[in-house]
Amino acid sequence: MSSTLWQQCCERLAAELPEQQFTTWIRPLPPGVVSATPEGNPVVSVRVPNRFKLDWIRNQYGSRIEALLTELAGEPVRLELSLAPREPAPRAQATATAGATTGANGIVQLPLQGLLQPGPPPLPETASPARTRLNPALTFDNLVPGRANQMARTAALHVAGAPGQMYNPLFIYGGVGLGKTHLIHSVGNALLADNPNARVLYLHAEQFISDVVKNYQRKTFDELKAKYHSLDLLLIDDVQFFAGKERTQEEFFNAFEALLAKRAHIIMTSDTYPKGLADIDERLTSRFDSGLTVAIEPPELEMRVAILMKKSDAEGTEMPEDVAFFVAKNVRANVRELEGALRKILAYSRFSHKEINIQLARDALKDLLSIQNRQISVENIQKTVADFYKIKVADMYSKKRPASIAKPRQIAMYLAKELTQKSLPEIGELFGGRDHTTVLHAVRKIGGERTKDTELNQQLHVLEQTLKG
Repeated sequence: MSSTLWQQCCERLAAELPEQQFTTWIRPLPPGVVSATPEGNPVVSVRVPNRFKLDWIRNQYGSRIEALLTELAGEPVRLELSLAPREPAPRAQATATAGATTGANGIVQLPLQGLLQPGPPPLPETASPARTRLNPALTFDNLVPGRANQMARTAALHVAGAPGQMYNPLFIYGGVGLGKTHLIHSVGNALLADNPNARVLYLHAEQFISDVVKNYQRKTFDELKAKYHSLDLLLIDDVQFFAGKERTQEEFFNAFEALLAKRAHIIMTSDTYPKGLADIDERLTSRFDSGLTVAIEPPELEMRVAILMKKSDAEGTEMPEDVAFFVAKNVRANVRELEGALRKILAYSRFSHKEINIQLARDALKDLLSIQNRQISVENIQKTVADFYKIKVADMYSKKRPASIAKPRQIAMYLAKELTQKSLPEIGELFGGRDHTTVLHAVRKIGGERTKDTELNQQLHVLEQTLKG
């Protein structure tokens, strides 16, 4: 009955779920085992190989699986998901394989020293943070979720739970300080927590460039291939730095193809989407875009508040919600700037021995707030937006209405409302004497489109960072 009930349940799930979801999450599960509670109620127990998959299956499919089992059995059935015990690798095997490398012909080459000398086996190559270059402090647990990073975070969780299967490569783009690096470190740390023997490497694109230069000088490209082609997960930040570097692009293309061929996973970050990368070979950008491309956007107000309160709590200090809202409303650019503001407030509170309140936050951030108020003017916004969209500053005040002018003008009005203390009538006056209702329409229109149009949101983020210096 056990195997039949589970098999029937899986057949129903296969018909209901998209094939990729079923193949990734349900098919690899071992058959459920039927038992009974002391009261005689049936229980189906399923062992899941790691914590991430257990949580994901429970949250995404648990209730549906339990409903199907109940329907098929004709009586209430409880689903019980638990972690499968991890079997330790035999000592002899660990000793023999530690430090093994794979030659160009695919033959595994064992280190002679490891085979002949007694003593405990060395740690796996990726067990040392210095080798993986991962920051163990950057995890999914301390990454604040929100609408701004929802798609990227969900995709990253999928990769952490089933590397090499879905969303390969995963390309994450967005402005500076939005959490791209935190997110890819989280994937690496989650994978190593489930599989300490996984070969994981994080690096910045400039480190890859440096490796290529070094190996080019020494004529040791086999070493370069051995290092990168044998990975299970490659995490690489800021691939826009490959621009104009032909040999680097060629070597990365080779590594990219080799890793995908062996079903290893690649996650990249960039400041722009693949097709927007300049001076990078089209065959590379097309590969970048062949998996899943997702944006991380600037955090919305509620997410900024949550970030401040969570990070403050991690520092052992409680931040009042009204203070968090005050800071979040005045610090909008990115997470990094929020963290800097928080550090200033916490330091100011400790040194002055005062409780954290809005006045203390205002005092701690007075330099930041005065710089913002002094630098950003409506005239500066108009010039910056006009330059960005390649129109004349005079078009900001004119009555011209073609889309190529009207849209940038609305964007400038939106930014004027967001980044200055000017009222709607004052902004309207500075845009050629327009009525305040025209400004309000522009603010609402651009604000609404920003939440739906990733490309527009990215442009606005660039403009905001430019204006804030």
